[in-house]
Amino acid sequence: MTTNASGFFKTSYASDLGLWETPWRRFWVLVGLALVATFPFFANTFWIGVINLAAIASIGALALNLVTGYTGQLSLGHAGFLAVGSFTVGILVGQWSMPVWVTLPAAIVVGMVVGLFVGVPSLRLRGIYLSISTLAAYFFIASLATEYQSRFSGGAGILIPPPQIGSWVLSGERNWYFALLSLTVLATLLCLNLNRSHIGRAWLAIRERDLAAAALGIDVSSYKVMAFVISTGMTSLAGALLAYYTAFVSAEAFTFFVTIEYLAMILIGGLGSVLGSLLGALFVTILPFLIERAVEQFPFPATFKTNMFAVQNGLFAILMLGFLMFEPLGLARIWGRIRAYFELWPFRYRPLP
Repeated sequence: MTTNASGFFKTSYASDLGLWETPWRRFWVLVGLALVATFPFFANTFWIGVINLAAIASIGALALNLVTGYTGQLSLGHAGFLAVGSFTVGILVGQWSMPVWVTLPAAIVVGMVVGLFVGVPSLRLRGIYLSISTLAAYFFIASLATEYQSRFSGGAGILIPPPQIGSWVLSGERNWYFALLSLTVLATLLCLNLNRSHIGRAWLAIRERDLAAAALGIDVSSYKVMAFVISTGMTSLAGALLAYYTAFVSAEAFTFFVTIEYLAMILIGGLGSVLGSLLGALFVTILPFLIERAVEQFPFPATFKTNMFAVQNGLFAILMLGFLMFEPLGLARIWGRIRAYFELWPFRYRPLP
């Protein structure tokens, strides 16, 4: 039986496995969801669009954290898996005019198949060798996407019409906001439930020491491949949503820098944390726009404006190094300390049992 300073006691396994430990946390989760739901009614179109991009990035960051944060498998092919989803939509819509209720499931299935092939090398490779194999997968996918784009669209990319179900067409930033918010909530619940199940516990054991996990009876091979399959399926879904949202698919949009951005999301947010994936995706997505606004509003040197991309890269590098050195658990840990302060106030530490 466990307790905390709120006076709430866990008296069953069901309460111990609950998504939120105390009524206090459930209350603030509901408050947070209410704020998120009302955001598009008082925000302008520009910032709603930025949050839409952050919602898509959140799904991709959650997927990457399943492999890297929970299973301990470093993946450098994330941009390629996003491209798989985008080009699946581009091919199905551009050549066969398939509806959205066909293209999105197809993108997930294709991504899971790709994850199966990428996950097989993880059975014999680990560490830097595994990361190199995923990097090779990225270059292979990128070359296929570039070749398809040059042959079937003349290298100009593929235009995607808005998704349509019956007579209803998904358009407008506010409508997109609620659609992407719903999918992000579903992806979050999926990851939360996976991580608190026997699958998540097996992934954590493999991350800490795969030989010890095998000695405990865990089928290490199956769980490693499962992590890649689920992760690439979710990543492909994020790529498909990005294709529909931007109404355009191009191989140039999936450079290796995209992989670095997603690694920054889970490092800054917090490895092995669902909340960290969401916070990291939100932070990394908003940061470039905040930098641009700051450069416009304050008297920075003119070189900042002409070298904005280099400035953003430099800030990403500084932030990643800073979090690795001073707060390895990322934004999720910072939020945990803030939350604990208000839960324990006016005490500084939890009282002894």
